[in-house]
Amino acid sequence: QVQLVESGGGLVQAGVSLRLSCAASGRTFSRQGMGWFRQAPGKEREFVAAISWSGGITYYEDSMQDRFTISRDNGQNTLYLQMNNLKPEDTAVYYCAATGSMSPARTRDAYRYWGQGTQVTVSS
Repeated sequence: QVQLVESGGGLVQAGVSLRLSCAASGRTFSRQGMGWFRQAPGKEREFVAAISWSGGITYYEDSMQDRFTISRDNGQNTLYLQMNNLKPEDTAVYYCAATGSMSPARTRDAYRYWGQGTQVTVSS
């Protein structure tokens, strides 16, 4: 089992930056591929970014790769998502997830463990 707890969300104005964190416990974090997803009201949960166990491989949803950066600190068992130049359309609940293997993935079905999410609201 892996327990995941997101933090760092909030209400911000458009154009600012925000960093989300995901604290992991349980099964060895450093051996997990990790990802961020988001879900806006009335929409499906969508892929944001993913990172391999070592941090050497990263994936991004095309429209977000210029503004978002995924990273991890295996010594601190923490996953991060740096979000710059936030836009109102970035408003969503952001979830971190673990694949249960070393590889990252772009699809929801590849992830076994999920956090409860943190709300990000961007006002115009």
